[in-house]
Amino acid sequence: MTEILAATGAPVYAIELDASLLEKLNRLVKRFPNLTVAPGNVLETDLAALAAGRRVRVYGNLPYYITSPILHHLFTFAGLIDEIHIVIQNEVALRLTAKPGTKAYGYLSVVAQLYTRPELVLRIPRGAFRPPPQVSSALVTLRLPGERSQLALRDEVSFLNFVKLCFSQKRKTLVNNLRIVASPDAVKKALVALSLRPEFRAEQLSVSQLVSLQSSLNAGV
Repeated sequence: MTEILAATGAPVYAIELDASLLEKLNRLVKRFPNLTVAPGNVLETDLAALAAGRRVRVYGNLPYYITSPILHHLFTFAGLIDEIHIVIQNEVALRLTAKPGTKAYGYLSVVAQLYTRPELVLRIPRGAFRPPPQVSSALVTLRLPGERSQLALRDEVSFLNFVKLCFSQKRKTLVNNLRIVASPDAVKKALVALSLRPEFRAEQLSVSQLVSLQSSLNAGV
């Protein structure tokens, strides 16, 4: 993938932690002067420093066990990213693209859709890899910006903590999950004010409805 991207002539920065892969990437540098190898952990990489004022696109095969932390890290640089193209576990791809009211819809769905417009582009069978992984994969494109650009969201960190609390026990209603921050009566009142039923669970609310619910509870409506 890095070789194909470098062949376009555009500036390419390859972030890699694995020593054996770094050796291969350094050999590519000799062929492609537009390729820069950035050794290190992507979770500790300052994308803004690499971008140096340019808009960027991100491409990668993400390690399945840290897909969520990587996405959270990338979203901290949402202001400079146009698109993210990633190969991830199919189950996670379904969660990123899930709609409210579906089984796969959860905290990660809300985060992804807050920052991006996710699309499941291609399912990839296990046999496409050597050695084949234990799970199937998918190519997902995340185009920025997401719903965040249309919402009056003052504190993203506070909102994401609120969403995490809403989904803390998916089978329980919002009235139960939000007891830590508001009384059951206050949550019911806020839901009714948003034309939502008091027995709703978090998975039934869209990103914008969750934003409105937090705002209503903060305002004491």
